[in-house]
Amino acid sequence: MAIRKIPQRKCVGCGTSKDKKELIRVVRNAEGEISVDLTGKKNGRGAYICHDVNCLRMAKKASRLERAFDCQISEEIYERLMQEIQADE
Repeated sequence: MAIRKIPQRKCVGCGTSKDKKELIRVVRNAEGEISVDLTGKKNGRGAYICHDVNCLRMAKKASRLERAFDCQISEEIYERLMQEIQADE
């Protein structure tokens, strides 16, 4: 039986590559709406962030999500990400 390759993604906060399932996906759909995608299957452009408060802070301070999506990210999205990270701890 062949060993399946596990997809790797890079965290926008710290820049480390991890397994896709270990990260939280933020997605921008075709209409330009930004949302948190816990399933990892929504259509659209995705960016990934670790389950770590420090990574979220670094990403917010350096506007890395804004750069990844070429648009402004609302405070509501950052709050939702913070809730998801704190729920995992």
